[in-house]
Amino acid sequence: MKQTLFGVTTAVALGLLAAGPLGPAAAQKAGTAPAVVLDATVETLGNGLKVILVEDHSVPVVSRQTFYRVGARNEVPGITGISHFIEHMMFNGAEKYGPKEFDRILESNGGYSNAFTSDDMTAYYEDISSDGLELVLDLDSDRMRGVAFDPKYVVSEMGVVMEERRMSIDNSVDGQLWEDLDALAFKAHPYTWPVIGWMSDLEKIDRDDCVGYFRTYYSPNNAILIIAGDFDAKEAMERVREYYGSIPAQEPPAPVRTAEPPQLGERRAELRRPAELPAVLMAWHTPAAGSDDIYALDVLDKILSGGESSRLYRSLVREMEAAVSVGTAAPWRIDPYLFIAEVKMKTGKSTVDAEAAVYAELGEIASNGVTGEELERAKNLLEADFVRSMQTVNGKASKIGRYEVLFGDWREILNVPEKYRAVTGEQVREAAAKYFTDMNRTVVTLVPEEAGS
Repeated sequence: MKQTLFGVTTAVALGLLAAGPLGPAAAQKAGTAPAVVLDATVETLGNGLKVILVEDHSVPVVSRQTFYRVGARNEVPGITGISHFIEHMMFNGAEKYGPKEFDRILESNGGYSNAFTSDDMTAYYEDISSDGLELVLDLDSDRMRGVAFDPKYVVSEMGVVMEERRMSIDNSVDGQLWEDLDALAFKAHPYTWPVIGWMSDLEKIDRDDCVGYFRTYYSPNNAILIIAGDFDAKEAMERVREYYGSIPAQEPPAPVRTAEPPQLGERRAELRRPAELPAVLMAWHTPAAGSDDIYALDVLDKILSGGESSRLYRSLVREMEAAVSVGTAAPWRIDPYLFIAEVKMKTGKSTVDAEAAVYAELGEIASNGVTGEELERAKNLLEADFVRSMQTVNGKASKIGRYEVLFGDWREILNVPEKYRAVTGEQVREAAAKYFTDMNRTVVTLVPEEAGS
């Protein structure tokens, strides 16, 4: 890897586990897992924009992605949902390209674009043939330089976002259930509100709110530009400097100061909505992405619900025949977040029984640990998922952006396979005993009601 920071260049050889003909699990057992080098050229421009270029000449395409260090956690009451709203506005006109021109021009040149906003980050990407790289740099740098925020489009696009909220949360039992979980589990931290925002805030956000928020958070010194694919890094870096180098930096955003206080007792809520079947969400506070415990929790996640041989599927779906589906998740966040279990019941079955089964499995693991076979299978699944996510240029660029935001250093990617392999059964047991306590638990139950009641 060639890494250039303010003119200081160092050469470092970095390897990443990749799937060979044997597949990642078999290759690991055989001791033959091949290494693929991520040839990255890294430079921070004078305006603070961090640029990471990864050449991959396997196919004649490129993926250009910009990650901004802004999401729902950076918002405050009164403007919740503004990060997601600005994601929409980024496609509605800037200085050079007018409203709706971004997608029209990109698609007419065979490209594809998308974006997402989460609790911790907002990202925009375009995938296009190699000869379209300069076009996507031109398009993206135009909107980084300044979105127009035409009052007409602010009003019309907010209508689109409010309808999205109605569809995904207000008129969705699942959406409401998950929104209620975060709102109950967090009392102080911004993770308590939904990424899409509260409807009352969406109704009042105006152009001035957007202009100020954009100027603060969508500046080059708060962004990471990643390009992966079929290009020459030296030439690409010259084009990046040309298109992005003159965009002015802004004052760094204020850090998120609020920390969630320790939970001192179980929290419970019911959601009563017209629905066919009952369901239950259970969550426990877990550490931020910087903690080594996240790897043991990922292993535990796979042991609990990773496929039909997992503990909770075997218990709730096969043996008890109580659930239609069961799943767990251990999302990584910048700040401490949650380990979540979801069970959707069969007709006539009780969520009380589902809770008891989940707590019994967690208690068993906290007391007696997991089997060697479970541990090996979970680690193989995680390693395979990780390798699979890095097989495309889009996947590589996306992974780099996410890790740069979550860990402050994209090179943490290179440690992940070994960290999964290093997880022991005792570490999984200790994590279960440490986090999955009654005091640390939040539960939201869906109680179906008759329509119109």
